[in-house]
Amino acid sequence: MDDNHNRRHSMFVRVREFIQQRIADFSETGVVRQLFTQLKVIITEVEQLAASQATGIGLARLGTQTRGDARAALRDAIDAIYGVARTMGVESQFQRPTANNDEALLHAARSFATNALPLKAQFIAHEMPEDFLDDLNADINDLEASIVAQGNAVGDHVSASAAIDDAVDRCVEIVRKLDPIMKNKYASSPGNLAEWMGASHTERAPKRAPAIPTPPQQPAA
Repeated sequence: MDDNHNRRHSMFVRVREFIQQRIADFSETGVVRQLFTQLKVIITEVEQLAASQATGIGLARLGTQTRGDARAALRDAIDAIYGVARTMGVESQFQRPTANNDEALLHAARSFATNALPLKAQFIAHEMPEDFLDDLNADINDLEASIVAQGNAVGDHVSASAAIDDAVDRCVEIVRKLDPIMKNKYASSPGNLAEWMGASHTERAPKRAPAIPTPPQQPAA
């Protein structure tokens, strides 16, 4: 969750604890208890979504590293094949990618795998490993899989973020409904009213200190 979500979550928890400590003050069939029950459920939902969001962000970062490793391995395989193809005088059949993106790299790698197959014996005669095409196809599969995994992880944390926004909005609406009820309930109890005001208040984001301008340098005498 971002800082704004965290501040609001803290407020929701304070409101929950405020009511929990005074639950006997409210009718068992009244609106406060109904809203209190809803609030507790949504707070739990927010916390579960926050865990999912954090997991998704972590997996997305791991996916970035894994994708980078797979990309490097595939590029090395292509470069090795291209180098031998030049020695064999058939480099025109093995065009390395001109665009710097994974789609172009995969397209080139698939082309290399197809074009190298009928020349496999010649590549091996030039000291390429006997399983170099198997390794190339494995590298292609690894990069494709890492792209899918990273995309899924990003989708998961983006989805969780959107769901957190919705859940937080629902909690804010509950607190908004509770506010006039609490002010009426504790109008003659300044202590409780002050505690409610404190509990239901969302802290503001800390202000950044203004940048101190750098004094202009004086020209040398």
